[in-house]
Amino acid sequence: MSDIKERGYVHPDVLVSTEWLADNLNKPGIRVVESNEDPLLYPSGHIPGAAEVDWTRDLNDQIVRDYIGREGFELLASRMGITPDTTVVFYGDKNNWWACYAFWVFQLFGHKNAKVLDGGRKKWEAEGRTLTRDKVEYPATKYKAPERDDNKIRAFKEYVLKHMKAGGQLVDVRSPAEFTGEKTHMPEYPQEGVLRGGHIPGAKSVPWARTVADDGTFKDAETLKSIYLGEKHFDPKKETIAYCRIGERSSHTWFVLTYLLGFENVRNYDGSWTEWGNSVGVPVAKGDE
Repeated sequence: MSDIKERGYVHPDVLVSTEWLADNLNKPGIRVVESNEDPLLYPSGHIPGAAEVDWTRDLNDQIVRDYIGREGFELLASRMGITPDTTVVFYGDKNNWWACYAFWVFQLFGHKNAKVLDGGRKKWEAEGRTLTRDKVEYPATKYKAPERDDNKIRAFKEYVLKHMKAGGQLVDVRSPAEFTGEKTHMPEYPQEGVLRGGHIPGAKSVPWARTVADDGTFKDAETLKSIYLGEKHFDPKKETIAYCRIGERSSHTWFVLTYLLGFENVRNYDGSWTEWGNSVGVPVAKGDE
C-alpha cells in the first residue's frame, strides 16, 4: 500500500504507519494503546510501551448498558499516564475494529489528539516488528475531561427511527448474511443474542471489511469513494448513521467516512442490531434490499 499521504484522504494525519510508530515509540507525549476483541493477545505480546484498553471492562459501564461516564474516563486516562495533550495511537486485532471503537469513545470525551495505526496489529506482526510481554505501568496523571458528548457522533434508537422514517442515509456494515437476515451474528460466531434477523429498512449494505486491504491497511480514497459514492450513492454532505451488531464494526466505518472520506456528519448507532433486533415496535427488513 502506498504512503498514507498519497492515498487522497481528507484527514491523512489521523493515521500513522508502522514505520512512523517504530521510530517514535520512545518519544515523550505519545501513548500507544492496544484494544482487541481477543483478551489473550495483549498479554501474549504487545508493542513495547503499549497500554491496554479492554473494551468490556474499561470502556463500558458494568451496571448500565452504556459507556463509562466522565469520572470513569478520567480514571482510565489517568491510569495510562495520559493527559489531554498526549498523542494517543490506537491499534488492535481484527484490522482495528476495537482500536477504532476505543478511538470513537475517546472522541465522546473530546480527546482530539488521537490516531490509529494503519494496518494495526496484523501489519506490525507481519513485518516482524518487536513485541514484548513486559508489564506496562506509567505514573498516573490527573486527566480532566468534559462531560461525555452523546449529541454529535452517537445515535440512539429513537433518533435512528426518526432518521429512517425521514429517508436518511444508513449504512449496515455487517456481513451480507446478517444484512439479509439469514444469520444474526457473523458466520463464524454463535447465532445468538437477538430475536429477529434482517436490517433497518432503507439501510445500504457495505460490509466494513471492504474498506481494508489484505495487509490490514485502509484502501485509498478513490477506492473508498467508488464504494460509498459510486456504488451506494451516499452523499457526504448528508447525515449518515452507521450500525452493526454492537457498535464496534460500525465505529470502524464511522472512522472511514469521517476522517478518510470527510463525510460532514456521521453518527455511530452503538446499540446496533442487538438493540434494534430485540426492540418492540421497530420495523425490520429482510433480503438484499
